[in-house]
Amino acid sequence: MAFLGIALVTTVLVIGIKESANLNSFIVVIKVCVLLVFIALGVAYISKHMSDATANWTPFIPPNEGEFGKYGWSGVIRAAGVIFFAYIGFDAVSTAAQEAKNPKRDMPIGILGSLVVCTILYILVAGTLTGLVKYTTLNVPDPIAVGIDQTGIRWGSFLVKLGAICGLTSTMVVMLLGQSRVFFSMSRDGLLPRWASAIHPKFRTPYISSILVGIFVAIFASVIPIGILGELVSIGTLLAFVIVCAGVWVIRRTNPEMPRPFRTPMVPFVPIMGILISLLMMAGLPGDTWLRLIIWLVIGMVVYFAYGRYHSRVQMMNAPKNGVMAD
Repeated sequence: MAFLGIALVTTVLVIGIKESANLNSFIVVIKVCVLLVFIALGVAYISKHMSDATANWTPFIPPNEGEFGKYGWSGVIRAAGVIFFAYIGFDAVSTAAQEAKNPKRDMPIGILGSLVVCTILYILVAGTLTGLVKYTTLNVPDPIAVGIDQTGIRWGSFLVKLGAICGLTSTMVVMLLGQSRVFFSMSRDGLLPRWASAIHPKFRTPYISSILVGIFVAIFASVIPIGILGELVSIGTLLAFVIVCAGVWVIRRTNPEMPRPFRTPMVPFVPIMGILISLLMMAGLPGDTWLRLIIWLVIGMVVYFAYGRYHSRVQMMNAPKNGVMAD
């Protein structure tokens, strides 16, 4: 099912960005409506069973069981790192900048606006869910379905499962779209071969990049457990955030006059805090996840030093200057 679902989404992405955006917008509307219905039904149930909800929320932070990551504050840190892949969609907004009509205005609104809305929804859903049932019963593939079952509303269970399917689908659309655009931009910069930025003559999309990304993602999703995939995506995203925060800080110091459509506020405080918090969440992830990260980094380095370094447009632009300076 994972393979077929990703194949279907990849087909939509190849057909066109407008079709992909329309599909994703439709799915997101359904998903958000389902979450709002869940919150409304859950809050109504909790208001009538406040003593049960209070018992479920006590203790608010369960004590550590003697092992790092097993509840307590170390559990909070590990949980934040494990589920960080849920926030990768905010980063994916920036990868679609080339399709935006006015990226200077649209990108900050899209990233910051979605971050605020989703954070509020995450908190409300988590608070409602843990008020309906004890947290110890939620280590299951469908925790929200377990929570809605507690209310005794049968149609609510069906609605929640529909929302879960929509949530997975919208995530696949955004992530596959984002990754293919990353390869497209890297190819335009010379870091990947030209075929990665080839545009379909009819659909006007980077079809080769989209198809290859879809094939690899479909294979990995079919053979690797979802828990391992989630941790790998989270640690990779956190490392990318560390690099981006460091890059913002360095460029602001080395080239302060560069035109910036959007300026990060309170530099260097914001980049430093971004680096420290991201590293803290990375430190909370299991050791085998770090090993997988190192392996993928080595593969990426091989690609860069074997191909990208010698074809980079930035390197070519700087080469004459370096030559003149050397003379």
